[in-house]
Amino acid sequence: MIRPPALAPGARVALVAAAGPLADEAVDRAIARVREWGWEPVVGTHARERTGFLAGDDDGRAADLNAALRDPRVDGVWLLRGGYGTPRIVHRIDWDALAARPCAVIGFSDNTALHLAAQQKRVVTFHGPHPATVEFSAFSADSLRRSVTRAEPAGLLPFPATHPGRADTLVAGSAEGRLVGGNLSLLASLAGTPYTLDARGAILFVEEVGEPAYRVDRMLTQLILSGALDGVAGIAVGAFSETVDADRPDLPSAAEVVRERLGPLGVPIAFGFPFGHIDETWTLPEGVPARLDADAGTLEVLEPAVE
Repeated sequence: MIRPPALAPGARVALVAAAGPLADEAVDRAIARVREWGWEPVVGTHARERTGFLAGDDDGRAADLNAALRDPRVDGVWLLRGGYGTPRIVHRIDWDALAARPCAVIGFSDNTALHLAAQQKRVVTFHGPHPATVEFSAFSADSLRRSVTRAEPAGLLPFPATHPGRADTLVAGSAEGRLVGGNLSLLASLAGTPYTLDARGAILFVEEVGEPAYRVDRMLTQLILSGALDGVAGIAVGAFSETVDADRPDLPSAAEVVRERLGPLGVPIAFGFPFGHIDETWTLPEGVPARLDADAGTLEVLEPAVE
């Protein structure tokens, strides 16, 4: 894997809206956060635009991301938010520029599409929280900074004080492989495209927000039938937050759906890690080797994500 340089004090970090639109105060909040962390914000030309449910049209969003990836003065790209829109432009992005001059690309949710594309170029990227987030906990900030500023393995990832301290074992065992994954809806919607998930030999991590059990089942089934999960080494499941039918005792929980659909794969699976659409979240380096211990309910990052 190609590792980007660590983000040092004074690093220039591009703020790009590749998906949903933001209010002006959200962009301002992101700018302030980047400065607070000792970096210099470089705001995308179209970051404050809105076209319906998108942060401007496809041309503008793609242009901002390409400008950041091609600019030798930019040290990192922090996607401002998720929402919807990155699959519309993923094929228009200059991924060769990222491979030639890697920089830390950070984001999650709809930005899963960008992570999958970068994986095809073997570039490490970061599944982590967005800078415009209102509630940005100290736990989330520490995990992100540890990942992008230190050229050392993150090691055994800690759990926040509000967490039980381990994930639940769905299928026992342990496995090692590169980390790859993201938002389940995006992983499923990209199946059959040039950006299909390649989980062979990998520790797949997945998270989701606001989906009922039957749709979780449908998306997992799509990944299985598409062959995207063939050869997966293990599965780390994060938060399935804001589940719309959580108060329906007659319906299976997200964990039960995951066990029923993915259990037959015969690989270690643990459910309930702290990453996803939650206040206290890990940053996970895509493409970096990790070890999943489903028996202990832990995840360990084995190598540095930056250099």
